[in-house]
Amino acid sequence: QVQLVESGGGLVQAGGSLRLSCAAAGRTSSSQTMGWFRLAPGKEREFVAAFRFRWGVGITEYADSAKGRFTISRDRAKNTMYLQMNSLKCEDTAVYYCAAKDRPGDVDVIDSYEYWGQGTQVTVSS
Repeated sequence: QVQLVESGGGLVQAGGSLRLSCAAAGRTSSSQTMGWFRLAPGKEREFVAAFRFRWGVGITEYADSAKGRFTISRDRAKNTMYLQMNSLKCEDTAVYYCAAKDRPGDVDVIDSYEYWGQGTQVTVSS
């Protein structure tokens, strides 16, 4: 089992920044893909960004809504993943979830992730 704990959410004004963290414990592995997803009021959970290591190189993928504003990173030594969010918009308001998986395949497929955190609330005010 893998335990994931998110932190760093909060209230921020539009245009501001936040950095989310996801601490992983348990049966962690650098070969696991880790990702961020979010759930906004009245919407379905959606992919935000993902990070995986391949031959020691970090590979990142982003949803179109996150490209150019969000940066995902991962510290293997600390078993922690981050999501730096800049130029935040009101529509970024959501609960952000950290997820991890051992399974191969597309990183934006929600059901492919085996492990999930409890989520952290991000609220962007105008």
